[in-house]
Amino acid sequence: MEHPVEVLLDEHRLIERMLAEVETRVLNSGGKLPLDFVETALDFFAGFADGSHHHKEERVLFPMLEAAGMPVHGGPIAVMLHEHDMGRRCLAAVRNSLEAARTGSEPATSTIRAAFAEYTDLLRRHIWKEDNILFEMAKVQLSSEAQRSEMQRLFEEEAKATGLRVRYEAILNEVAGTAVY
Repeated sequence: MEHPVEVLLDEHRLIERMLAEVETRVLNSGGKLPLDFVETALDFFAGFADGSHHHKEERVLFPMLEAAGMPVHGGPIAVMLHEHDMGRRCLAAVRNSLEAARTGSEPATSTIRAAFAEYTDLLRRHIWKEDNILFEMAKVQLSSEAQRSEMQRLFEEEAKATGLRVRYEAILNEVAGTAVY
């Protein structure tokens, strides 16, 4: 059986695709802010990256790593939790500026671009750390068949209960122009 952290690695690829869309459409466009896309990206990041992906890490992976002896209040888990909170603050800044940006407020538009720039940079670095450090540690720390099976079961339960992966992958494919009909 493949290690269940592969699910998280795969989700990182989806998140990176939306980050690339944000870079192209919001950060590097220089023109009028595409507010409908901003709203879609905000929904994707809040619903999928934070609501599903980070949920799996915070409710399944991190507690399992803690049970295996990894400290939560220091080291990699503490860093990841702090970065999740930083990302939530960036998304809140976008959310809080969206209405004003729709009325043409230039400061709100600037806030959205700055918050997405910070979020994109944060998530790219965060994903690298998880892919190359934390998840590799998890593969070693959580290597027993029982641990892998439990993690897989919990991930599958979340996927069945929420359907978020399917929903947000379809949204991403539509946004990125790769929808399959």
